[in-house]
Amino acid sequence: MRLGVDYYPEHWPEERWPTDAKLMREAGITVVRLAEFAWCRMEPREDLFDFDWLRRAIDVLAAEGIQTILCTPTPTPPAWLCERYPDTLPMDWKGHVHGFGMRHHRCLNGMGYRERSAIICSKLAGAFAACPHVIGWQTDNEFGCHGSTFCYCDNCAVAFRAWLKNKYGTLRDLNRVWGTVFWSQEYISWEQVPLPRYTRGGWDSHSPSLLLDYRRFASQQQVEFQAEQIGILRSESPGRFITHNLMGLFNEIDYFQLGEQLDFVSWDNYPFGAGANYIPAGLGHDVMRGIKQKNFWVMEQASGPGGWNTFAPTPRPGQMRLWVYQAVGHGADTISFFRWRSCRWGTEQYWHGLLYHDGEPRRRYRELQQIAAEFKKLSPHVDGTEPRADVAILNDYDQIWAMQIQPQAHDGLHFEKLMRAYYAAVKRLGADADVIGKHADFSPYKLLILPPMYLADQAIADKLRAYAEAGGTIVLSLRSGVKDMSNVVTDRRLPGVFASLAGIKIDEYDAMPRDHNTVHLETTGRDYPIQLMADIIDPAGAAVAGTYGSDYYAGRAAITANSVGKGQVWYVGTVGDERFYDDFVGALLGKLGVDRVGPPPHGVEIVRRWRGSKPLTFVMNHNAIEALMPLGAECEDLLSGRRVSGQIELEPYGVMILEPR
Repeated sequence: MRLGVDYYPEHWPEERWPTDAKLMREAGITVVRLAEFAWCRMEPREDLFDFDWLRRAIDVLAAEGIQTILCTPTPTPPAWLCERYPDTLPMDWKGHVHGFGMRHHRCLNGMGYRERSAIICSKLAGAFAACPHVIGWQTDNEFGCHGSTFCYCDNCAVAFRAWLKNKYGTLRDLNRVWGTVFWSQEYISWEQVPLPRYTRGGWDSHSPSLLLDYRRFASQQQVEFQAEQIGILRSESPGRFITHNLMGLFNEIDYFQLGEQLDFVSWDNYPFGAGANYIPAGLGHDVMRGIKQKNFWVMEQASGPGGWNTFAPTPRPGQMRLWVYQAVGHGADTISFFRWRSCRWGTEQYWHGLLYHDGEPRRRYRELQQIAAEFKKLSPHVDGTEPRADVAILNDYDQIWAMQIQPQAHDGLHFEKLMRAYYAAVKRLGADADVIGKHADFSPYKLLILPPMYLADQAIADKLRAYAEAGGTIVLSLRSGVKDMSNVVTDRRLPGVFASLAGIKIDEYDAMPRDHNTVHLETTGRDYPIQLMADIIDPAGAAVAGTYGSDYYAGRAAITANSVGKGQVWYVGTVGDERFYDDFVGALLGKLGVDRVGPPPHGVEIVRRWRGSKPLTFVMNHNAIEALMPLGAECEDLLSGRRVSGQIELEPYGVMILEPR
């Protein structure tokens, strides 16, 4: 377990650096991240390179025993580069070129920008190849932030057509797969294939197949750009780890593809405004751990109130510490705070750090010292442990994009909405969940929950069948099997390739206002309000487990269960409320013997890390008031050293890490 901080020596007088380094060391910081936005200082003019200032900063930190992670500075091309190579600047979907003055003001298909990016990466890596204080690299910074995944310039149009030609081979096949005969859109030359720029009907009036392929292309541009940097870093600076600071639930880039190239995933965690609702940050942590199914780092952890021209509430005493242990409980092995000292200049003047603008250590600094002392005591117990779960929830970026393009219902039936609903229920019930991709191994899990598998092919249907036949339990969601992987509606009766697996046929489907209907759940005997959409199910071998309460499909099947080999496949044909998911998932967890602790009180989160069969249980109170949590067998709280049993009392934002005795 390590603590780090994000530091910007270029923002401060050099005579201040030793003071900062000494304060860091006294606070327990052992690693810093440097230089992701410092291209203008590294290369103030084209081909004039200056790394001496950075070397001096690294040496000052090293004198206090602090190691460095260096970043490639490519998210902030300097003014001279944008002037010298104007196609660096990106274009939006209405044809407006974005000006200089932000960050990520770059088009990845600007040839001058790409050439200069490779040069600065190579020069930087070479300059520090022999530096013993540099332990690793971060590529760029937050790929895709501020909408920078997408550019609609002429260079991107050329690149998109080349990508399509590589995928489809011929225009005939592209026209056939996309169905361009609709609205007389058949292409007779590659140059006619458009980017999804502005049309009279808006962005989403383009062909859904074109839109999905554009999302895939735009994501792949980020992946390929990172691969180019990684190739340079591995060649010029071998033997060091490479990571990237992802953004949790950000969905414009396929993080499975982006993460494949990395040694481990890092991410930037800012749970401002969450209050007692720990679900968004917890899901973010688990999504990040699921990218490579291994422990991760938090490269930017909120410390002070965040914001640009306005800012969030200041973290309350103990809240920063709570966020740290939430991350550790979910699998973080290193926490690096953003930032060391609040900056006096620029857009992020009010994105506060551990120190205010005056640079004097106060409450948050003392809280950091407390965390560091605790980490030192906890490391022998936590190092080498990792989260483990009986439940997996599927995450899939193709599904996310396709359902953003066509959200089905007026209020939006989004993949992530169902993912969050199921995840929240699992956590409220005191169980752990992994969030995995469709290429992962399903066999370790007792329960596999799938938000809408809106796009599907026979390969995923066969994989799910094999999992169920071996004894796994699957939950399939409404609107599954609707389309093929090209975003074209199937000509098979729904749920398409999943019909025999689920043992059902969809008779009709209906979009509806909130609370327009109810579903009666057989396992509880209760009725629950439903929303957004309803699949009206004709059982074809499956047993009916829930029925609709009203409208013309009153009494028709809404939920079914089908036996497949040694396992079972549930189909939930609608969207319920929080109580529905708690009751439905709770019954499944009980039936399957899923290991859990709880359910915990409101606002109290429980996660576990394991070494073999021995758990460490993190119990965290996200409430601003104290909470009482019933406990079973006697445990030792590793933070306080006390033995506890019966009912434990958690102070506001309090944490216990329990080891069984």
